[in-house]
Amino acid sequence: MAPQQPRLDSGSSSKSEDNFSAAHPASLELPSASLTFKDLSFSVQLPTGEQKPILEPCSGHLKPGQLVALMGPSGCGKSTLLDMLAMKKTAKYSGEVLVNGHVRDPRTFQRVATYVGQEDVMPQHWKVREAIKFNAILKTPVAKRKGWTGAAVDLLLEAFGLSGIKDTYIGGPQVRGISGGQRRRVTLARGIAAQGSLVFCDEPTSGLSATDAELCIKALSVIAKRLSVLILVVIHQPRLEVAQLFDSLLLLTSGPGRLVYQGPMDGAVAYMETCGRPVPQYVNPTDYFLDLVTPGIPTDASAMFVQAYQQRLEPQILKRVAHAYEEKGLTVQEMLLARSGARLGKYAVPFFTQLGTLLQRKLAITMRNPLAIILPLLIPAALGAAVGFMFRGVGNEGLMEQISFVFVLVTLLGLGGLGLMPILIEARHYMKLETSETLYTEAASVLSSFLVDVPLAFMGAAFEVLVCFVISGMDVEHLVTIFTWSMLLFFFYDSLFGLVAACAQDGQQAMSVATAPLAVCLLCNGFFIPAPKAPDFVKMIFPISPNYYAMQAIVYDLCQSAENPFFKDFFLTYTGFTDEHGLQGVVVVVAEIILLRGLQLVALKFLHNVQK
Repeated sequence: MAPQQPRLDSGSSSKSEDNFSAAHPASLELPSASLTFKDLSFSVQLPTGEQKPILEPCSGHLKPGQLVALMGPSGCGKSTLLDMLAMKKTAKYSGEVLVNGHVRDPRTFQRVATYVGQEDVMPQHWKVREAIKFNAILKTPVAKRKGWTGAAVDLLLEAFGLSGIKDTYIGGPQVRGISGGQRRRVTLARGIAAQGSLVFCDEPTSGLSATDAELCIKALSVIAKRLSVLILVVIHQPRLEVAQLFDSLLLLTSGPGRLVYQGPMDGAVAYMETCGRPVPQYVNPTDYFLDLVTPGIPTDASAMFVQAYQQRLEPQILKRVAHAYEEKGLTVQEMLLARSGARLGKYAVPFFTQLGTLLQRKLAITMRNPLAIILPLLIPAALGAAVGFMFRGVGNEGLMEQISFVFVLVTLLGLGGLGLMPILIEARHYMKLETSETLYTEAASVLSSFLVDVPLAFMGAAFEVLVCFVISGMDVEHLVTIFTWSMLLFFFYDSLFGLVAACAQDGQQAMSVATAPLAVCLLCNGFFIPAPKAPDFVKMIFPISPNYYAMQAIVYDLCQSAENPFFKDFFLTYTGFTDEHGLQGVVVVVAEIILLRGLQLVALKFLHNVQK
């Protein structure tokens, strides 16, 4: 049975269409963009050195306001083609892609293009409306934002069937939230909220129920028409009701990937019939299409369809491609200037707007997560109390007992930050996905996290030191020295573990990597391995070891109040500690903190980028 002309079902989608019609289309409609690609191809190099083609050269021209389906059997290169069109392919490929007849500019293309991948990665304590509004704010020029953002978000909530759960948490393994289908729709709505004239969706219906899949594609169809957006969707064997929603079809075969059809979705059945393969009655046409172009199965006719495409369709398509080269539309920069108050460049909003938006999100998800407050505040205080009781009355003990107390205290400060690295790595995952869409810079992300996480952790470390100091009964005259150097050590280790978390693949690797520098700093504290007696290669470590400067300052201060001059002279002679390196130590540790933070930013920017 031939599919009908692709359109939205009037009964089930009229509400969404009415909402978009009544929402001042002049303020919502985006500058339209056509997409032209010529001789796009991709191959991989085998271990033998031989090149294996994944996608043979293909060309095409797609007009704005369409919902386009990319279909084909597994391994046909449909996701590869989508990634190349979306400028997400990081591996080398051949061919050219034009927007409105102009070659893509890598710096500004992401301003008019949105990519929705297969992952729905978002903070668990984020609410649905907040997630969509986040993208809208970071992609909306400041001059246009007032009044527009809220209206656009409400429309998207309605279009994707999310209005009833707009104040529900996204959820995750530890937090109960929305369903998988709803989370997929939130991801799609966030992509549309980014206001791209071109939207690329990689299998948005994968893993969804038939009903959820139809809701997603129906919403995309409405948006494509109402906002004049070109939306390309990789989809695998949609049911008839979903297939009818698409305007155009790009059908590929595999082994290697080649185009076998490019044209209107409602013309595909007639084309198959002219090629001698009519769709049997009561059979889903899209299922039948895939049966015809999947190599190695009894119904395989891929070779015939490749030849038919080259003879019947490709000459007309190449003419349209050539025409697109000649008739140029708006450049990307002109499209941006056509938007009210838009700024040129890679990002839609300035740095401080990015920082403010990220800071608002960070504060919200932190305040909603009790563990995010309990872990950095109460656990260090409890540890401090435990150590304090273990060393209770140490202020009245000898110098050796007091130095042991100080060593345990500074060791706890080093160990305390290890458990936070897996949390940093989880946050890095969705940060990389969001920065790949040029929502914000890595610097804004690091600074927003620093302004929330570090003060919390600092208060926890301060509670730990103060509680431990008070319970232990140490003399108050040593408080300033112990507290100051403890806090410097806290900032050092927080920076060190932040860098490790930015570099490591996962939490397990981060823990393994962090152990080495932590052990070196703890051992090279100048007390257990005194500098005068240390081997030459160890002596080189002391000038850069923060624990050496901390122990030197604290032990020297303790020795000054020691009642027994013998022990005072013995410890200072044994360790070689003096009061001459106090300022140098502060300068070195502060410089190391700044260096580690800078390296963390570099690592976040250049490592673990999304690879395709």
